[in-house]
Amino acid sequence: MNLYDSVRAVAEASGEGLIDWNAVTRAARSAVDPGDLSLSAATRSGYARDVRDARTRIQEVSAVEFDLPDVVEVQNRHHWVDANIATFERVMGTLETETRGFAPDLGFARVLNTGSMTVALSFLANNVLGQYDPLLLADAPAEDHALYFVHPNIVRVADELDVSEERFRRWIAFHEVTHAAEFGAAPWLSGHLEDRMERSVAALGEGSIDREAFREVNAAMTAVEGYAELLMDRAFDDEYEDLRRKVEARRGGKGPVSQLVRRLLGMGMKRRQYERGKAFFEDVVDARGLEAASVVWERPENLPTDAELDAPGKWLARVA
Repeated sequence: MNLYDSVRAVAEASGEGLIDWNAVTRAARSAVDPGDLSLSAATRSGYARDVRDARTRIQEVSAVEFDLPDVVEVQNRHHWVDANIATFERVMGTLETETRGFAPDLGFARVLNTGSMTVALSFLANNVLGQYDPLLLADAPAEDHALYFVHPNIVRVADELDVSEERFRRWIAFHEVTHAAEFGAAPWLSGHLEDRMERSVAALGEGSIDREAFREVNAAMTAVEGYAELLMDRAFDDEYEDLRRKVEARRGGKGPVSQLVRRLLGMGMKRRQYERGKAFFEDVVDARGLEAASVVWERPENLPTDAELDAPGKWLARVA
């Protein structure tokens, strides 16, 4: 880790766009310690076993058929940066195209935006534990997706929480595989999210906000996170309440700078999505069972609206 090199990379940002992505990559890698990735044979086989077991258990619990990603990687923090830089560039590139005329001083804006992206990627690289990536807005075929585990972060957080590394790793694997199950059960979901994201970006480029598109993206992601929590609770083959309690306490116990960055990155919103989505699906399951909850993935029209997330009975009356 070399903060001087990171700052220099940002300050020397160049090119024609509002963000110098090569500089972001160099700066983020310089700002973040890659972490140890010397895996024992037992640890390597443990990751593979956890993913296989998660798939089997989730299929048994949900009766949903899905394929695991072709790419399942155990990474260090630099690997995670490299894997995600293209995603950031795709999403921000669309916004950059729409808003290019709003930057009176392109050089200053480029340095500022390059620095902002560096902070975001560096923070996430130090905190992401596992990630299911459906490769939204990619040119690749829709079936391409990937599953990542950031091993140094998993080891560090397991130690901070005073829990078994093997058990914590397995819990993370189950959570990420549930996302693979959702996108596998709903092949239309990636396109649905992409369409709303593109609408939102286009509106921003015109100087307005497409509130309906934002609401639809938020409602869809709340369903994704809530269903994953529901499924994981029923599929995980061990006690988990202590893990969840410790993770929630850790999120709330972060320092002021970390809390600020989390808010700026929308991570507080994601936590709300977990809680709100899980409450919605728990009410649905209590009323009609898990099969009724799974109906949400049959077609886009079955996604709950923002209002229905707080009134599951209305969604059941409409859909199930």
